[in-house]
Amino acid sequence: MANVLILGANGQIAKLVEKQLLDETDHQLTLFLRQANRITVADPKRETVIEGDATNRQAIIKALDGIDIVYANLSGKNIEDQAKAVVGAIDRTNVQRLIWISTLGIYDEVPGAFGKWNHQQLDGGYLEPYTAAAKVVENSDLDYTIIRPAWLSNKDIVSYETTEKGEPFKGTEVSRKSIADLVVKLINHPSQAIRHSLGVNQPNTDGDKPSWY
Repeated sequence: MANVLILGANGQIAKLVEKQLLDETDHQLTLFLRQANRITVADPKRETVIEGDATNRQAIIKALDGIDIVYANLSGKNIEDQAKAVVGAIDRTNVQRLIWISTLGIYDEVPGAFGKWNHQQLDGGYLEPYTAAAKVVENSDLDYTIIRPAWLSNKDIVSYETTEKGEPFKGTEVSRKSIADLVVKLINHPSQAIRHSLGVNQPNTDGDKPSWY
């Protein structure tokens, strides 16, 4: 059993992770989010809710008490500030393991026409903060895994493959359920993919853009 802190616990992927962890494991979950009333606790014996802002280092330090693994499902234009607060808070504790959700394209690793389309969609305010936030995580001494999903769908499937930093990104899309499954696997096997940055896509989805565009 592990004690898992989930930052951004009301996010779509985070809620899928929470359900899977409750259904398949005996881990204890601490759910950290800005507005506690937005989340419904399914198992009060295993879930603790903390209301707080992920840019508040002291609030995160307090939430880290007794935690083994941190899963950060954060977003927003201030994602770099959140990364600095999270890494800074973890550095003040004995916690080492961090799973960090990012996005595709932060290394300019998406090739071809899809790469150009991705830049057109994400440049100018979205991609840049995520790139900066990933650098904060990578420059830390934490046992991190960065996850870079392809464009996300709500398809009811778990089907994915991964690429490493330095390799061309594959595919165009992936389901949120697939990303949740990968997060759960890393929580269950925390020694895997340490200090790796994983691109994640659904196999056989190569193309100029995701299927719904």
